[in-house]
Amino acid sequence: MTKLVKRILVTNDDGINAPGLKAAIKIANELSDDVWVVAPMEEKSGASHSLSLTQPLRLIKKGAKKYAVTGTPTDCVMFATRHMLREDPPELVISGVNFGQNIAEDVSYSGTVAGAKEGTVFGIPSVALSQAVGMDASGKIRFEVGVKHGANIIRKLLKLDWPQDTLMNVNFPDIEPDKPCNVRITRQGKRDARILCLEERIDPRNNSYYWYDFKRESINAGKGTDIEAILEGDISITPLKMDHTDTGIKKKLSALFG
Repeated sequence: MTKLVKRILVTNDDGINAPGLKAAIKIANELSDDVWVVAPMEEKSGASHSLSLTQPLRLIKKGAKKYAVTGTPTDCVMFATRHMLREDPPELVISGVNFGQNIAEDVSYSGTVAGAKEGTVFGIPSVALSQAVGMDASGKIRFEVGVKHGANIIRKLLKLDWPQDTLMNVNFPDIEPDKPCNVRITRQGKRDARILCLEERIDPRNNSYYWYDFKRESINAGKGTDIEAILEGDISITPLKMDHTDTGIKKKLSALFG
């Protein structure tokens, strides 16, 4: 099949050695003959759109066109677009494939989504890819689902001249790779905030420490949301805008302070 994209940048938030990164590279290789990988040296899940402003960044070569950065996903895209590839920047940024879904409020915390955000800041069409993990706590993750569907989805997306301030957030359901599924265009859902909690533990010196944990319980998915699509075994594509302005309340504020 004809390669659609001249050059692609692949990044993630799970780190340079993550299995999901290998899946993203497979997807990118179906779309371009010139794929560059710049990913965090270590896992940076939950890093959001953060920059390493208080410490230097180091670049470690891991192979041909493959580099690790001692920073966040945003640092990685910064490094690629502002330094390594600045004379011939990528035409597409793929961020992922993340270990676990990035739906609902996840998009605010996600380093995977942030990698796509930073590509969008630079004016490059950008797609965040995430693979859902089941609610059974087994930890089994089927990256083959993304590999099967990812390139074809991106081909279709690239036919659309989407706005420069918009990125595409794609989530693959937790299903067997050979199971058929639909693609749903969704809106960002909203979860019960009580699902995320802090679990207290005791170290060998009898001091408390804490881990974030997610309660394994049913979720009330809103109609047409990314949550609903994933729970029902379909692929979710949610267009996300970089402009966070609430235009409705802005008019009221203008009248209030006018």
